[in-house]
Amino acid sequence: MKKYLLNFSIFIILFSSNIAAIDLNDLQIEEGFQISVFAENLDSPRQMVEGSEGTIFVAERNGQIIALKDSDNNGQADSRTIIAKNLSYSTGISLFDGDLYFSEISKIWKIENIEEFLTRQSSSSEVPKKTLVVDNLPQDTWHGWKWLKHDNEGSLYFNIGAPCNVCLSDNPQYASILKYKNGEFSYVAKGVRNSVGFDFHPISKKLFFTDNGRDWLGDDSPSCELNKVDLEGQFFGFPYKHASDVYDPEYGNKKSGYDFIDPILELGAHVAPTGISFYEGDMFPEKMRNNLFIALHGSWNRSEKVGYKVLRVEFDEKENVISSTEFISGWLKDGKVSGRPSAPLIRSDGSFLLSDDKANVIYRITYSS
Repeated sequence: MKKYLLNFSIFIILFSSNIAAIDLNDLQIEEGFQISVFAENLDSPRQMVEGSEGTIFVAERNGQIIALKDSDNNGQADSRTIIAKNLSYSTGISLFDGDLYFSEISKIWKIENIEEFLTRQSSSSEVPKKTLVVDNLPQDTWHGWKWLKHDNEGSLYFNIGAPCNVCLSDNPQYASILKYKNGEFSYVAKGVRNSVGFDFHPISKKLFFTDNGRDWLGDDSPSCELNKVDLEGQFFGFPYKHASDVYDPEYGNKKSGYDFIDPILELGAHVAPTGISFYEGDMFPEKMRNNLFIALHGSWNRSEKVGYKVLRVEFDEKENVISSTEFISGWLKDGKVSGRPSAPLIRSDGSFLLSDDKANVIYRITYSS
């Protein structure tokens, strides 16, 4: 795959509780693509969603939900509105039927008719009323951060990670992906250690999700995973088996009572996949339609750092993986980390937004032949 260094002279230094410097010249991207900064000086941005009026809603991990607008369509946000504040690890966000949903560790809220609020907002300090949707989820912060996604029928999908590195729990909600509708929960996937990103295939509508592998089995084992749910309720191995063939030293010889579903792609050990998104836009080359983009947040406990990049995964008509290539890299240079890609968002105009919760920016990726 041909790559080139971006010919930008932009150098951004962001001052916050987590000081980071991003030189866009250091970022490498596939040929024909351009990368710029859509928004900066954010507070640990994670998942994003686009509203019907082009507003970008952002879940900031440190406690806020914000709305960003690019009113002059120049590729940079020029206004920012606080939608909710004083939240606990507010990482997940989704829109359905005009209502905005967002998460805390043990709660999920919604704000009805969010675009109407932004239209009639009387003052910059006014915050809309939020309504509690779910309030009985586990309170563990270890792997408790949420990713949210609605399907076409309005069911809300979300993850509950294991409250540990490796363990068994009496609470069946742990280590799972669930969906919620009309006051009832059901299990979409079990045996999932810590998924922080999932999306539906544009054609089959099957759920694809990433899973972070366990720690402390060495630098190169086990691999983080990309998985596909063919039947709801399938079991993906944790804590008995990791990746395709790594049986856990403590739990690997125990009988689980489940058939294990192996990953469709191993991503590498400790790369920490977070957000994912299928490309359904018209701006990128046709070969990228229905490709999956995966943000690798990067390692924290490996002797040599890995990750800190965005992958592009291509599938055949039967949804088998054809290839996995680097789409963007460069946040890791000579062992030093300048940014941590967190969550991708494909906009309605076909452009690609990418949050970075270390540099506290959102990038905008476009294509021109």
